[in-house]
Amino acid sequence: MFKSIDLFAGIGGIRLGFDYAFTDSIKTVFVSELDEHAKKTYKANFHDDFAISGDITKISVDEIPDFDICLAGFPCQAFSLAGQHKGFKDDYKGMARGTLFFDAARICEKKKPR
Repeated sequence: MFKSIDLFAGIGGIRLGFDYAFTDSIKTVFVSELDEHAKKTYKANFHDDFAISGDITKISVDEIPDFDICLAGFPCQAFSLAGQHKGFKDDYKGMARGTLFFDAARICEKKKPR
């Protein structure tokens, strides 16, 4: 059984693909999403026995269960043609979306998933 975490989860699109591909061989053990509307939809799509965590920048790696696969729907608007091309200086509601990749790297570096 593979254990996965779902960062920047949105409504769960990436997880859905992995759930279909791995069927009964994967279990999500942690989810992080900041947007309240997305959280509400995620909860309707998946019925986990744990709460969805919020701002990943404020979550200690020690609070995240061990996992094998890191799903991370990293917010690409800071770099995308659809965005304003501000990269690491992107400011969305007072947050730098362009630097969130480093939080996924921080977690994976310490947890060492498969």
